[in-house]
Amino acid sequence: MSSASAKEFSKNAYPKTLLSIVASVGGLATFLLLASTVLVSQPIGSTVRGYFYGVDSSEKSDSDSSLRHSVSEPSNIVSPYVDAGESNSTFSPGRENEVISQKGDTKSAESDGSDGKGTLFEKHRPPQSQDKNDVSDLGQVESENSNDKFPHSKETREEDVDRGSSSDNAQTDLTDVVESSAATTNSSQANVADSDCDLYQGKWIYDSAGPLYTNNSCPVLTQMQNCQGNGRPDKDYENWRWKPSECDLPRFDPKKFLELMRGKTLAFIGDSVARNQMESMLCILWQVEVPKNRGNKKMQRYYFRSTSTMIIRIWSSWLIHQTTEPFDFAPAGVTKLHLDAPDEGFMQYITDFDVIVLSSGHWFAKQSVYILNNEIVGGQLWWPDKSKKQKINNIEAFGVSVDTILTSMGTHPNYTGLTILRSFSPDHYEGGAWNTGGSCTGKVSPASELVENGFTNIMHEKQVNGFNSAVKKMNNKSRMKLMDITEAFSYRHDGHPGPYRSPDPNKITKRGPGGKPPPQDCLHWCMPGPVDTWNELVFDIIRREFDDRQRNSS
Repeated sequence: MSSASAKEFSKNAYPKTLLSIVASVGGLATFLLLASTVLVSQPIGSTVRGYFYGVDSSEKSDSDSSLRHSVSEPSNIVSPYVDAGESNSTFSPGRENEVISQKGDTKSAESDGSDGKGTLFEKHRPPQSQDKNDVSDLGQVESENSNDKFPHSKETREEDVDRGSSSDNAQTDLTDVVESSAATTNSSQANVADSDCDLYQGKWIYDSAGPLYTNNSCPVLTQMQNCQGNGRPDKDYENWRWKPSECDLPRFDPKKFLELMRGKTLAFIGDSVARNQMESMLCILWQVEVPKNRGNKKMQRYYFRSTSTMIIRIWSSWLIHQTTEPFDFAPAGVTKLHLDAPDEGFMQYITDFDVIVLSSGHWFAKQSVYILNNEIVGGQLWWPDKSKKQKINNIEAFGVSVDTILTSMGTHPNYTGLTILRSFSPDHYEGGAWNTGGSCTGKVSPASELVENGFTNIMHEKQVNGFNSAVKKMNNKSRMKLMDITEAFSYRHDGHPGPYRSPDPNKITKRGPGGKPPPQDCLHWCMPGPVDTWNELVFDIIRREFDDRQRNSS
């Protein structure tokens, strides 16, 4: 081959070689793209994510166990009043470390209307939005069971609760009304409630923007409150929002909340309804950041690294000192409540908390002995000497307990935090008690007419009296606020799990031939659902208080 022909061959060969290389690289890139698509999808995706984020199946199991048993609480389910949250916590496999975005539900209400007291239930249909919630900061569950500086929570086993509830409140169909232009619920609008506005007088409006999360976008909600996951067929109960009469209650912005609580700790202390509210808060915040689980079997503790914010829950059935040791003529085994002594299980740690939300009341329907000034003064479902009159019944005992715990906090020399007392959460066992045929089955919209519940009313009255009494005795730098949700939530008979408290596909959800209702929970709240409004109120209370403190210090 001549020199000229060799050069000509070289010119022709190189383009072919280059084309072959380009084709090979393109084919490889296509293969990698297809392979990565397959690998990051379920179910393989969870394994891959586990590999890259350092969460394997054994670690996931440990995390699940830590979350399910973060607080020593009763695990036997004997009634709707049982807080079986830890034994029933739902963790979506492979999803513990995900921030899951979700679209607002656009389902419209069947009907709306007004109640007999002039409270208007309105539809609000903002333009449909396909925007998903922002997602950021994938994290992982972290269990730190050693060196726990927070309180030991006593293990308490729940028993049957025997008391009556609300009278039969037949649902009144809601009639269509005009759209409310005053109700602004779009999360993009900067709604700020007036600092002088009464947040607790208002109306429920239908908001087709949907809830702040879904049951599938929150891996920590208790299964008994996972109404959609348990097969509840309707969803409108998720879309009603509370609209104060004099102002707008801002839609919860989790990023703003975490920034507001930067470097601070929020503690939910109390019964199973406190757990319900704490899980709602976590579900909302989970949409923007996955917290570190720093809890253990004694308590729950979630740390949001971006703002060093801690969310805590401590179990305390009555919020006051309790013991099962024998006392006077009350034998061992029966719970004794010292009405004039706070629960030391959490009181010694309140100086670590910036905001405390208290929840109690429903456990006063359980068997217990009441001790005041070192004397047995009454009992609930326990009083051996029927000829001897009790000095205090369970309702009065509840009022004394509220005064005791709030006074202890308001006079603690080193406590400077904000205490929020959430008022008595109404149940809706219509037609009887939880164990005598009471039911909330079939309720799909807020009640249009409020039927008074005598037990709820008197419990609320005693609680408010206890709050007012404690406020008068405050002598430290702490602050107290009453979050008075009782009347507003008395309309929300549609917000409970009812018979949809279990994922069992064979569960009974309809009344029997004789009209007997199925077993159900008309005390706790579906998630998502009305309970999320509580945390919107908490957010606004905290914002107002922090703003006031800043103005006063400047």
